[in-house]
Amino acid sequence: VQLVESGGGSVQPGGSLRLSCSTSGFIFGDYAMSWFRQAPGKERQGVACITNSKAFTYYADSVQGRSTISRDNAKNTVYLHMNSLKPEDTGGYCCAADLSCSWVIQTDYWGQGIQVTVSS
Repeated sequence: VQLVESGGGSVQPGGSLRLSCSTSGFIFGDYAMSWFRQAPGKERQGVACITNSKAFTYYADSVQGRSTISRDNAKNTVYLHMNSLKPEDTGGYCCAADLSCSWVIQTDYWGQGIQVTVSS
């Protein structure tokens, strides 16, 4: 099982980024996909989740209205598009797979993570 994030980097406040998580080794279409982030000195928190069928999406209050999670089941890839980025969005972002959307992931299906830094 592999989950590999890409698209992170440094961006100015107010900017946008699209994170991608490419996966392999499991049946992507059977799993809900989530994004988590961990800010320096803080616990990891769930940011967004999309069900396997794309029927439902869930967002943390901190990113609601500024972020969109999507997935391409043909490409086994999940995306997180973030707009109006704030310094408090800075952190390590990782994707995870589970059989349903939950901020408590029951599987071991995690990516290594990628850094996002929002700073002027």
